[in-house]
Amino acid sequence: MSIPALPLHGITVVSLEQAVAAPFATRQLADLGARVIKIERPDGGDFARGYDEAVHGHSSYFVWLNRSKESLTLDVKSAPGQIILGELLDRADVFVQNLGPGAAARLGVDAPALARSHPRLIPCTVSGWGTDGPWADRKAYDLLVQCETGLLSLTGTPAHMAKVGISVADIAAGMYAYSGVLTALLQRATTGTVMTVEVSLFEALAEWMGSPAYYTRYGAGQPARTGAEHATIAPYGPYDIADGTVLLAVQNEREWRSLCATVLGDAAIADDPRFGSNAARVAHRTELNGLLRAALADLDAAAAGALLDRAGIANARINQVRDFLDHPVLAGRDRWRPVGVPGGTVAALRPPVDLAGVEPVMGPVPALGEHTDAILRELGRSDTTITALRHQAVV
Repeated sequence: MSIPALPLHGITVVSLEQAVAAPFATRQLADLGARVIKIERPDGGDFARGYDEAVHGHSSYFVWLNRSKESLTLDVKSAPGQIILGELLDRADVFVQNLGPGAAARLGVDAPALARSHPRLIPCTVSGWGTDGPWADRKAYDLLVQCETGLLSLTGTPAHMAKVGISVADIAAGMYAYSGVLTALLQRATTGTVMTVEVSLFEALAEWMGSPAYYTRYGAGQPARTGAEHATIAPYGPYDIADGTVLLAVQNEREWRSLCATVLGDAAIADDPRFGSNAARVAHRTELNGLLRAALADLDAAAAGALLDRAGIANARINQVRDFLDHPVLAGRDRWRPVGVPGGTVAALRPPVDLAGVEPVMGPVPALGEHTDAILRELGRSDTTITALRHQAVV
């Protein structure tokens, strides 16, 4: 039997999703060939559609997260909507939802209810703080989770905290939901056992807080806010040069000795007691930074990069987003692909995981309700019934 080129060919995912976390998970399933039917509210759909209008009048968030999906507008609270949702779940392999606290249970699509009504279906729940426990009924948004996990207290300068510039809690939860669904599909395929998948934004980001959590629990206190410098490794951060800034990173003692000999021009510095270990270098970061700034200050970017490369020291430019868009790695590795959006086309990054012989699906971003009629016909509804449903504001 031939193996389909797309790993998730034949898998159907139904999602009641919004914002970032769940759409990120289902978009990655769509990238691998799953059919993703995205159910949206008739009165505006996924509210991420309205976050901004930067991409041909569409939200940059929505364009990023929703390519290759089918959009079905459906009032799932109505009786006809409930029937249609049930028929879709009859045909689905996976159901993903990140509805507000208690909403899935009220609709009868929480994991326990689905285990009874659709025992073959893999349910995936993305919540803010978990579906049980003391905060189960609280709303959660990305920045709130950054605050509660302590991430905000680690990010920024000594004087000012700063949020992470991307939706890191949402992205973390979306990644774990995605990997959880893949695990559950494998389990069902190999053993017949159906697993439920649950991830919360808080617990996803809590896992990513592992290093500072251990450092704080067993050390003298939490890592300091150090701006663009690494809080617990030195030297690791930005240094001014003649025409800008270079960031360099030393990860081990071999690199440290090479930096001393080649960049600082004095191999003996490596054995200075102030700098004899990473912990010592962190404790004496001010003196160490003074030596590095003196060595690099008169060099331009090309000369500084060449010197650091010769020493085997990892280094980088501090790019703006525009610089990243034109990055030679993305261009040289052919990472950009055209993706359609209503009214135009965008350049989208190919998924970062390359699977031999598999070209990911990078289909268009759907307009609100674009696939409603086709999906309802697939479920056996006549044109007359579809029109009637529309007049009833069900679809």
